[in-house]
Amino acid sequence: MRRTGRRDTAPELALRRELHRRGLRYLTDATPPGTNRRRADLVFRGARVAVFVDGCFWHSCPVHSAPPKANAQWWRVKLGSITARDRDTDATLTAAGWHVLRVWEHEDVRAAADRVHGVVHARTRRVRRRAVG
Repeated sequence: MRRTGRRDTAPELALRRELHRRGLRYLTDATPPGTNRRRADLVFRGARVAVFVDGCFWHSCPVHSAPPKANAQWWRVKLGSITARDRDTDATLTAAGWHVLRVWEHEDVRAAADRVHGVVHARTRRVRRRAVG
């Protein structure tokens, strides 16, 4: 588990490259205001959007997750606690006015970037309208 990278994973880098190519700028591996030591993979401060790129194994993907057979009870508790922490993070950020997006590592990069791009632009327009009007 120590060798598992916390940031700059291949799916995260691919999504970051695609979003940067589309002209979006963001913070990486940052703590959005309103959370308690929870770090998002991508943070769009102006739009208040937090993006998490979740690995299928660690975050219990409903499509690809297969719990290990060895030490099954320990892994069930471990992976369950990670999923519970994810739900708590989502609730905390949403309560603080953030929009949370979760992208699975197996998702198509362009489709995920479309989703992120759409939400960021929709929320940016809404923020600009409030500031002007």
